[in-house]
Amino acid sequence: MEPPPGKPADLDQYALQEVQQEFVRELPDGSKQAHLMVEGIHCAACVWLIEKALSGMDGVSRAEVNLVHHRLLLEWRAEQVALPDILKRLAALGYAAVPFNLESVEGKLKQRNRQLLFRMGFAGFGAMNIMWISIALYAGAFSGISSEYRHFFHWVSWAIATPVLLYSGGPIISAALRGLRQGRLGMDLPVAIGALATYSYSLWQTSQGGAHVYFDTVVTFLFVILVGRYLEALARSNASSATLRLLELQPRMATRVTADGEERVAVRKLIAGDRLRVRSGDKVPADGIVLSGDSHTDESMLTGEFRLVHKRVGDRLAGGTVNVEGSLIMQVEQAGSGTVLARIIHLVESAQGSKARVQRLADRIVPWFVAVTLLLSACTFLYWWMHSDFDIALLSATAVLIITCPCALGLATPMAIAVSTGFAARNGVLVRNGEALEGLSGITHVVMDKTGTLTEGRMQVVDIIAADSDRLLKLAGAVERHYSHPLAVAVCASVESAGLCFIDSHDQQLLPGLGVGGRVGDEQGDCEVWVGNEKLMQSVGIEVAAGTREACARIESQMGSAVLVAADGVLLGLLHIEDKLRTGAVDLIASLGRQGIAMTLLTGDSPAAAHYLQQQLPTSVGAPMHVMAGVLPAEKAREVVALQKRGEHVLMVGDGINDAPALAQADISIAMGGGTDVSMECSDIVLMGSDLQKIPWALSLGRRTLRTVRQNLMLSLIYNIILVPAAMAAWVTPVFAALAMPLSSLLVIGNAILIRRHMQGVK
Repeated sequence: MEPPPGKPADLDQYALQEVQQEFVRELPDGSKQAHLMVEGIHCAACVWLIEKALSGMDGVSRAEVNLVHHRLLLEWRAEQVALPDILKRLAALGYAAVPFNLESVEGKLKQRNRQLLFRMGFAGFGAMNIMWISIALYAGAFSGISSEYRHFFHWVSWAIATPVLLYSGGPIISAALRGLRQGRLGMDLPVAIGALATYSYSLWQTSQGGAHVYFDTVVTFLFVILVGRYLEALARSNASSATLRLLELQPRMATRVTADGEERVAVRKLIAGDRLRVRSGDKVPADGIVLSGDSHTDESMLTGEFRLVHKRVGDRLAGGTVNVEGSLIMQVEQAGSGTVLARIIHLVESAQGSKARVQRLADRIVPWFVAVTLLLSACTFLYWWMHSDFDIALLSATAVLIITCPCALGLATPMAIAVSTGFAARNGVLVRNGEALEGLSGITHVVMDKTGTLTEGRMQVVDIIAADSDRLLKLAGAVERHYSHPLAVAVCASVESAGLCFIDSHDQQLLPGLGVGGRVGDEQGDCEVWVGNEKLMQSVGIEVAAGTREACARIESQMGSAVLVAADGVLLGLLHIEDKLRTGAVDLIASLGRQGIAMTLLTGDSPAAAHYLQQQLPTSVGAPMHVMAGVLPAEKAREVVALQKRGEHVLMVGDGINDAPALAQADISIAMGGGTDVSMECSDIVLMGSDLQKIPWALSLGRRTLRTVRQNLMLSLIYNIILVPAAMAAWVTPVFAALAMPLSSLLVIGNAILIRRHMQGVK
């Protein structure tokens, strides 16, 4: 149902800066962005109309409507168009918009469903009563009821049908009329024409004392249509409930620690630097760091992995996670829209509102549905009027108007995407858009980075080969502390564990794939320090002794990393750093093989280390696995291009930072996340946990989603191919048509919901 548009006086308030600051944010290019909840959207035709109308306005750069959540993503340039003007344009189309937030979503959804329930109940009461009159008239036709009584019952039927048409069918008629004023053929138009035509003919027959009236048909098919729309609204809420469940993870209140004690404050009022107390059983209000306390938290809402994570002083906390044990004092680092949970919610909502390539075809078809429906209905009416009588022509044409509906076609893709992305988010797999799900279904080759992806990425210094190990560590740590590479993190951790102090460095240099350098001042004076592999030492003219080369070869042949450290052209020694395969790496290779997907593993290690790694992994049965050694970060993208030129559809899996070029080049990319330390902007899909089995699971989800979309499109087409000709042949009554129309949409929604059941059994 479409409510009346907002009043211009109410919309002018959105021009005020203090009002906009609550829901409008400024983008880097100077344009503004807002998320609005739009009342009155109930089909793909509404989506098409809003996007087309707003995108055509000067200054509006983006207008995307989420059919599932009735949410509008709007981007505009304030110097060209004002927000109230955009909202007035929307109101002129018959849609009212308000800033999107959890309270408005819950409140408007309940209000809309309650109004729909009242109208449905009123129509049901009218249908029940008018049916008794119809039975009496039908029985009287055989028992010889007098014309006076028949005429009286017709007027009673009119008295019941009129308020039902005006109250229960009023929003449908109003929406159709507004559409005509705007020059559009909305989905409500065929239903409105069918109802008004049947009602008007029945009223004319009643006033003329005729015998054929169809007030019961009008009331009954309005009731059935409203029942279908109400059930459809409930089904949509169920199918798209993932985002609301994520929103419910955000606590509303927090306990802030101040100099005067503790106070309860709203989470939305928290700022960076606030100190909070998180008691046992409480949800963490914001992202931050533990200042005091010792506890375990449940982070399954982030990672999908049901295990407790130990938290001590210095550890990070994510908003929305649950503190299971003792009390913690934390300091807020990110609050509100900056938290990991808020970014996850935004990602899920964006994915559910995105459009896959297969949906664009449906979007182009939907606007023509109503025009074709009206044409078919007119042809049906004319045919039966010439070959039979007016009553059959009217009922057949009305049945065609009602039964032909683009809802099922419009819902085929967005419902499948909404269910899949929501279910994936609950399992720690964040999908950025519908095209990513569609692309997963066609993957033939997986390219994976080794460090931090197939391995844990938590490297440790296990041995130091040097005459002065303390000086070597201090010089290496002075340079490496400026970088976040896993090798650098391992070196800095070793400096800390040895109880050494970090010293300053300057003129740092980063040579990708080789190492780092810089100038460091210690007790022996200012010196030039290089930390990296043998290629780096050769490039800067530092000689590496044969014994050191043999030690490096031995370390790398066992999948370790040998990091050489030199100062002022003299090699001081080396660090033996090791990483280990993630749990599930072996199962990952086996799973991909069973799916017939080939795999290439890229590593910057030596060929000997690559050979050692390949020995640790199983031989794939269904598809080959290759390990490529000595690959620099810049070369990873070239390897992806080479595979694509061979006709492969490539999925790249990396850490989301060092592998950015390859991730961007691949057809689909997956970034491995580390709980809260996750980059959500670099890939099509982000794995929040460390479970490698989520990769083949995501591939299965993509195939299941595309299969469901195709099934839904086929169901909607079969529905129209079978029932439209049946209605034109006068084999279908308007009441049956009113029953079949919402059932087609419910069938599509139900098939989309089945995705969750199918994927629950996939490991």
